[in-house]
Amino acid sequence: MYLTDRELFYRHLAVPAEVPKALEIVRAEGIYLYDDLGNRYIDLVSGVSVSNVGHQHPAVVEAVKEQVEKYMHLMVYGKYIQSPQVRLAGKMAKNLPSALDSVYFVNSGSEAIEGALKLSKRITGRTEMIAFKNAYHGHTHGAMSMLGNEEMKYAFYPLLPDVRFLGFNSLDELAQITKKTACVLIEPVQAEAGILVPDMSYMRALRDRCTETGAMLIFDEVQMGFGRTGKLFAFEHFDVVPDILCLAKAMGGGMPIGAFVSSKERMLLLTHHPNLGHITTFGGHPVSCAAALASLEVILREKLHEKAQTKGRLFVKWLNGHPLVKEIRQIGLMLAVELVDETITDKVVLEMYKNRLIVDRFLFNDTSFRIAPPLTITEEEIKMIAEKILYSFNQIK
Repeated sequence: MYLTDRELFYRHLAVPAEVPKALEIVRAEGIYLYDDLGNRYIDLVSGVSVSNVGHQHPAVVEAVKEQVEKYMHLMVYGKYIQSPQVRLAGKMAKNLPSALDSVYFVNSGSEAIEGALKLSKRITGRTEMIAFKNAYHGHTHGAMSMLGNEEMKYAFYPLLPDVRFLGFNSLDELAQITKKTACVLIEPVQAEAGILVPDMSYMRALRDRCTETGAMLIFDEVQMGFGRTGKLFAFEHFDVVPDILCLAKAMGGGMPIGAFVSSKERMLLLTHHPNLGHITTFGGHPVSCAAALASLEVILREKLHEKAQTKGRLFVKWLNGHPLVKEIRQIGLMLAVELVDETITDKVVLEMYKNRLIVDRFLFNDTSFRIAPPLTITEEEIKMIAEKILYSFNQIK
């Protein structure tokens, strides 16, 4: 008996949550998704900050096709010189501070976090790790150990020991970083808490405290890297440089890839005592690296990162002031629309879905929804979308 894709989805595909009415997407282009019934949806999530250059950007598609015709997987990571890897690492290093000149490619954001945690222990010889309440860093065991929400973790205890959590943007708590601390892992913008932007003074104090104690400062820019916040990398907003930088999501232009980045001197510590201190089979897959290089070149060439702040402010301008909106937190094209009452969030999200707008909830904020469209969105499209959102608001009884 022939089974449709929808039947196979519900019968055989393992999923992280129940999806009673899943969309079946058959095509995507730019900011639009098309389902099997011919409906066109506007993507205001970008696969959670993945599709920064839009869906199916021609330059990315062409780079993938060209690389597939040359070679795909050859050998475990780091054994051969592969042009897509070295050219991408070079382009990234050129656009990062000199202290971040060595790139270790992995497959995902969670893996980037895992590598960064291991590197910090190897550098310092310490075990204590510090993260922040309401932080999200992924769902592998190490990354989950640093996740700042106990409800999502309790079923998987025990996790890594010697982890403590601080309040985000709380200056007084920085004293808890000591010479016993291997690393401090922080999102420069807390994403799943509902787009919380820390004070510049706090970020500088955090940098100073880590330098003073010798703790490695790790920035998780998995969601906010590659132009999402109005800078190529979010740490540029705060005039600080992390010791280790974690990247993924938008990095691949739609293909799976991640990386942790530090200095060459520090990265070399993973090559001895023991050998193969970190290893991956598919990390830095040549097709993903080719796509990532093309995507980064698009962002730089079209200055998408420089335009993101202006575009994000347009959403604020047109949505602020509606009776259902309590506050809009925005940095670049990364927005949280805080509603007046948590009981209406699901209603608002559903109403927008009826109007072919794809938005998303946050993991740790029940009163807000996310707006994070591709950076290629035009100002005319933003105005049209804002009108649809306001119309959706007005349907809420």
